[in-house]
Amino acid sequence: MAALWLIGGTSESRALVDLLLPHNIPMVITVTTPTAAHLYPPHPQLQVRVGPLDAANLLPFITTYNICGILDASHPYATVISQGAIALAQTQNFPYLRYERPDLEATGAITVPDWATLLAGEMLSDRRVLFIVGYRPLAQLAPWQDRGTLFVRILPSEVALNAALAAGFTSDRILALRPPVSAPLETALWQQWAIDTVVTKASGTAGGQGVKQQVAQALGVQLIIIQRPPMAYPQQTRNPEDILNFCSVCLVGAKRQ
Repeated sequence: MAALWLIGGTSESRALVDLLLPHNIPMVITVTTPTAAHLYPPHPQLQVRVGPLDAANLLPFITTYNICGILDASHPYATVISQGAIALAQTQNFPYLRYERPDLEATGAITVPDWATLLAGEMLSDRRVLFIVGYRPLAQLAPWQDRGTLFVRILPSEVALNAALAAGFTSDRILALRPPVSAPLETALWQQWAIDTVVTKASGTAGGQGVKQQVAQALGVQLIIIQRPPMAYPQQTRNPEDILNFCSVCLVGAKRQ
């Protein structure tokens, strides 16, 4: 049986599952961690594959699972998997649709286009900085450990903890906490560490950006938001009707083959 490939691991992907299951649309959902797999309910129409996908195993993946279309609901900063899926769709003439989480206006915050811009300036010098950016960029902060007082909030996973330690964060400056984080808890955490600067990503409402902006304004904390990396999605939407139509066309096309 043909199935739709849903690139998941986000709250948006879970919402799409809830949208599509009543329409009996079979899906193969890919996530990178076992924890992310728990986002989805047990269901005969769902298969969840855990682990990274790279360019070398994308084609075998779609063949093994009889994939008929790609619905990309990955995190806005997970550009590697999106780029791989787009390239696959173009070379194999595969239907692809991106579901992009809405942007949120960066009210009262400083925005920078990327890490290089942030680290080239002096916005972090002699500051008490909390990074809420995931674990992947942390290695770039190692040279900054003696230029400010740096703290980090990461997901409670071994890979994230190891990345923080390798970047020079001491155990008393690491907090492992799974979101969502409420405004009262966010406020208490920033006050506990006497944070005066927070660096985060333009993750939208789903990623807690609005809460961070609210707390930063209330506490007078400098909030720095790293903008989303530019991506040229060939087709994208935020409309549930577009999602349903896309999936229906994919499955009908698969039956005709």
